[in-house]
Amino acid sequence: MYELSIHDPEVADVIRQEEARIETTLDLIAAENHAPRAILEAQGSIFSTKAAEGYPGRRFHAGCRYADELEALAISRVQRLFGAEHANVQPHSGVSANLAVYFATLDVGDRILAMQLSHGGHLSHGDSASITSRCFHFSHYGVDPATERIDYDQVRDLARSFKPRMIVAGASSYPRLIDYEKMAAIAREASAVLLVDMAHIAGLVAAGVIPDPVARADFVTFTTYKTLGGGRGGVILCRREHAAKINQAIFPGAQGTPSLNLLAAKAVCFKLAMKPEFTALQRKTLETAAAFALEFEKRGYRIVTGGTDNHLVLVDLTSKNLTGEVAEKALESVGIIVNRNVIPGDTRKADVASGIRIGSPAITSRGMGIVEVVQIVDLIDRILVNHHQPSVLKQVSREVTGLCRQFPVYPPALD
Repeated sequence: MYELSIHDPEVADVIRQEEARIETTLDLIAAENHAPRAILEAQGSIFSTKAAEGYPGRRFHAGCRYADELEALAISRVQRLFGAEHANVQPHSGVSANLAVYFATLDVGDRILAMQLSHGGHLSHGDSASITSRCFHFSHYGVDPATERIDYDQVRDLARSFKPRMIVAGASSYPRLIDYEKMAAIAREASAVLLVDMAHIAGLVAAGVIPDPVARADFVTFTTYKTLGGGRGGVILCRREHAAKINQAIFPGAQGTPSLNLLAAKAVCFKLAMKPEFTALQRKTLETAAAFALEFEKRGYRIVTGGTDNHLVLVDLTSKNLTGEVAEKALESVGIIVNRNVIPGDTRKADVASGIRIGSPAITSRGMGIVEVVQIVDLIDRILVNHHQPSVLKQVSREVTGLCRQFPVYPPALD
């Protein structure tokens, strides 16, 4: 950061502090991961400055020879990775990708059936706080109160009565697999198109360690920075018949020039995801998540749905007389980063919540395994039980720092 340090030492200092924070904390945010250096280099490349409205071979700016080459490479790689007929790699985010699918397929005011936010869905699936709810008419399905798993009978009944033009399958805090066959069958019966939002689980899908929705859905959206471990940004996969309207919905419909530096990072991400090492990493991500669930249960915590099939665990703190807000702040004070999260049937607001969401991708990416999960859950439990005791906070903070030093995120580069 030589040039940055000279021209803006304040920003350079903030970046260094963030680098230090990442190295000295345990990141258990389910929506985060540690991107390899190669992806960071691509994301910070010279492509940051190029304007390139349009698509390869059909740009509205000159000088796009290498921009075209880059985007074509990213498209071909992601199509091969997921077996998709068409891919648009330009969305700036997962929300942008979802909005593009909505507007490519539906008219304003049309009906969409999606998962309720408080039961595990996402804001962009029609929550009242999202612009999506102002543009389309949403109804929401949820989980069975007893099993806390998706109630497919309820989904079918709602589809029959609500008559949506689109059904959305996908979640941000649902720890179980989604039955895409059932969702596709319900959508067909309702004469609705099926959108699968696999933002959280795209890496697991790419590695083939959980079921793949691509062949069963009309549209699939995802982000590249969660289990995929890439830079920021979104992607849309769809059947060939929808290609033209998806492309038009992104440009000129919702975006201008793509962020070519993000496309570069996506291209690298897709190549890395084809390697055997990536598949092994995703298997380990599942193993560490399952270990989190087991270890929390051993210590008397209730796990929503009784376990996990993916990369995240939802821990109910009700029996511990704690809120998610208190737990989140106490854990962050010692270097353990989680997020408060509502649980199905939660009586508390989202900014307080009755649970915490634990994700395994980031610690797995830095080389930790089941042995370290046992240690981390012990540290978390000690804080949650003794969060008012400074001596415990201080001791756990030291242990977190020691563990982080054993597993550096970015080891010093070799000369």
